[in-house]
Amino acid sequence: MHKVFLYLFLLFIPASFSSMSRPEPRTSVTSSCRQLYVEMELDGVVNYAAFEQAVAGYNKITQKDKEILTLVDFSKPSTEERFYVFDMRHKKLLFSSLVSHGKNSGGNYATSFSNENGSLKSSLGFFLTENTYQGKNGYSLVLNGLEKGINDRAKERAIVIHGAAYSNPSVIASSGRLGRSFGCPALPQSVSKPIINTIKGGSLLFIYANNKNYLSYSPILSERVATM
Repeated sequence: MHKVFLYLFLLFIPASFSSMSRPEPRTSVTSSCRQLYVEMELDGVVNYAAFEQAVAGYNKITQKDKEILTLVDFSKPSTEERFYVFDMRHKKLLFSSLVSHGKNSGGNYATSFSNENGSLKSSLGFFLTENTYQGKNGYSLVLNGLEKGINDRAKERAIVIHGAAYSNPSVIASSGRLGRSFGCPALPQSVSKPIINTIKGGSLLFIYANNKNYLSYSPILSERVATM
C-alpha cells in the first residue's frame, strides 16, 4: 500500500516542480545568447565572444536594478567604437561609442589591467553603476566593482565614467589613437551625458578583453569557463 501511494505521489508531481532546481544546460544558454545576438542585429558590430560573456554575467548577477547592459570591448583598438549600451528588455542597441582606456594599459590597444591604486590602468570585469556627480572631469558616474581582487577597488581608485576632450574622435586624426585616462572608461564629450543618464542607477557594465587570467579568476565567469 505504501508503494502505491508513493507511486501516485511521484506521478502527479508537476513537471515544473521537478525541474525547478536544475540549471539550464550550457547548450541552451549559448543558443539563447546567439539568438539574442541575431535579433539585436549585432553581427559585424559587436564581438560575439565579448557579448556572450557580458550576457552570461547579466543573467547571473541579481542585484541590478535596470534592464540595461553596457559592454566595453578592450579587444578592439581605441580607434574603433567599443562601448555599447544594450536595452535588454526591448532587445536594442542604444549606443555605440569610442572610449578611452587607462594610459598604462597600452597605446592603441589595452593589453594590461590592474586593480591597484596608482596603476593608471583599466580594470576588467563586472561593475554596477551608481550615482552621478559633478567632478573635475565634469558629469561623472560612479562604478562599483563586483569582483574581488579584479575590480573591487574601483571606488577607491575613483574609476568612473566621464566625458573627456582626449576621447573625442578628432584626437584620432591628429594622434592616430584616442588619448588615455588614469584608468577610467572616458567617453567623447558629445555622448557622455546621454550615455551616463541611460545607464546610471544600478545597471550592469562589463569590461572585456581576450584575457585568460581574468576568466580563470573571475568569481562570476570562472564556473562557466570550467564547464566549457
